[in-house]
Amino acid sequence: MNQQSENFIIQSWSEHEVRSVYDMVVLLAHFEKEPDAVITTPEDYLEAFKNGLISGHLAKTENGNIAGMTLFYETFSTWKGKMLYLEDFFVLQEFRNKGVGDLLFEAYINEAKIRKCTSLKWQVLDWNDQAVRFYEKRGAEILKDWWTCRVIL
Repeated sequence: MNQQSENFIIQSWSEHEVRSVYDMVVLLAHFEKEPDAVITTPEDYLEAFKNGLISGHLAKTENGNIAGMTLFYETFSTWKGKMLYLEDFFVLQEFRNKGVGDLLFEAYINEAKIRKCTSLKWQVLDWNDQAVRFYEKRGAEILKDWWTCRVIL
C-alpha cells in the first residue's frame, strides 16, 4: 500500500522500519504521560512483525523523515466478525494539523476494507480532547459504557 499527498507519503512499514515504529511508540508513551510503561523491546516488535501479528503504516515527508505512524492487528468480535484493531496512532507534534492524521486514518480504514473486516476498533484517552474530536469528525462512536480491563503478567 502506497498513497501520496502533497508533502507526505503513506506506506506500509517494512521489517527494516520496525525499530522506527518502536521509537515512535516510546514517544507516544511520553505523550500519554506513561514514559515507563513500555516494557517491550525492539526485538519483540520485530518478532511480532515477522510472525504477522502486527503491521501498520508510516507517514513520511518527501525527504523520507517519519511524520507519523499507525500500528494495528486483526482481531475477532463474536458479535461483529473480523475487526482491525488500531493499537497505536501517533503524529509527531511538528506535523500535526497538516493532514498527516487524516492520511494515516484513511489508510487504516482502507486496510480494513482490503482485509474484509466488518469494523474498526481502538481506544482514546478521555483527556485527549483533540483526538476525541478527530475521531468524532470521522463518524466514530465513542463508547463510554465499556471499561478497559487488563492484567500485566
